[in-house]
Amino acid sequence: MKEHFSYDQRLGISIPNLEIEWAQYSEETQQAILFHWEKIRGSIPDRIAELESTINQKQAQLSNESNFKKSCELNSEIAELASIINDLWLWYRANQTVSEKMHN
Repeated sequence: MKEHFSYDQRLGISIPNLEIEWAQYSEETQQAILFHWEKIRGSIPDRIAELESTINQKQAQLSNESNFKKSCELNSEIAELASIINDLWLWYRANQTVSEKMHN
């Protein structure tokens, strides 16, 4: 499956990397890709929970931070983590219809 997925360092998950049109894959390959994606997709809520925990830690640090420069850095880190969470939810939801097709 490595040829059909690539690890996204920022998101912390593998995402589909399909080089040809979906219909050009054999039915067997389609099923294997869908099965692999479903496993990855199932891990997304756990990944989001990890990032939310990190955000909570950084927010706690921020509430006690008196150094303006450090506060700005923490705010930037929190914003980036929130952006990653948003992107993960987009991957989770956008591919839900694909996952539903697998179960039909």
